[in-house]
Amino acid sequence: MNLSHLKYALEVERTHSITAAAANLFMSQPNLSRAVKELEESLGISIFKRTSKGIVTTPQGEEFLFRAKSILRQIEELESHYQKELPNRQAFNISTPRACYITRAFTSLVSSLDNTREIDLNYKETNSERAIINILQSNYNLGIIRYQTGFESYFMKLLKEKDLKSQEIWEFEYVALMDRNNPLAKKKNLKKEDFRDGIEIVHGDPYVPSLQIAYVRKAEFSDLTDKKIYIYERGTQYDLLRDVPCTFMWVSPLPEDVLQQHNVVQKHCEGLSLKYKDVLIYRSGYRLTPIDEKFIEELNRAKHDAARSPKD
Repeated sequence: MNLSHLKYALEVERTHSITAAAANLFMSQPNLSRAVKELEESLGISIFKRTSKGIVTTPQGEEFLFRAKSILRQIEELESHYQKELPNRQAFNISTPRACYITRAFTSLVSSLDNTREIDLNYKETNSERAIINILQSNYNLGIIRYQTGFESYFMKLLKEKDLKSQEIWEFEYVALMDRNNPLAKKKNLKKEDFRDGIEIVHGDPYVPSLQIAYVRKAEFSDLTDKKIYIYERGTQYDLLRDVPCTFMWVSPLPEDVLQQHNVVQKHCEGLSLKYKDVLIYRSGYRLTPIDEKFIEELNRAKHDAARSPKD
């Protein structure tokens, strides 16, 4: 038995369905069924039974789940308490989308830490699904999810179901990022047809839970060109923009010094409005630490710098 098993069982109790619980936990139905069975075998009791109305809890299961809820609450309280009671340890962990302004905020946070004390930081770039999973099932306290504004009601409902708090960071329009030597970089008033012969660089792992990946790709990826390069990390994108003619990608606005560093420009496209939101998330019972608060402060500063950077 482990903490994940407790969380799995509580989600089955809440939904009265293995199928629904598996979807909410972002895992397959067979794996969830196997985990629940292993938990029951380790305890020597039946927690659930199937009926014509779905999954119901047995009397022994009700007692166990009541205790499980109490245990999880106590663990959250312990984590929160000892994070404040370890003055020599500087801990921080977060999952984020790939964005230069967020990286800038994290770098500023690290620069502000006391290097004579213990430092334990985790920074993971990933999609929104994994950011949520890392909070629910791993030891990540914070996450930043990014979604098109058209998906906002879906994500707000999902966060409520997962008992996650949210704090909007930034609503912005994507801009086209390209090398300064790209022919489009010199052109004013870009239109959709200007990108037809270009090669689009795309982060290849978009995800909106419960929606078909084909639908998500259609919504996330532009149809301006049929030439695309799918990548899964940020480092390669600058090499491609620099070395492959006519490459471009859609990004959140970058700070001006980053544009100068990589010799790139960011440009608007007439008639194309890709609006996104970045939203900070964390468990409802989690208390933001002073380091978390410092990161949010740096995040807002980096956001303002990026928002003021030049866009043709």
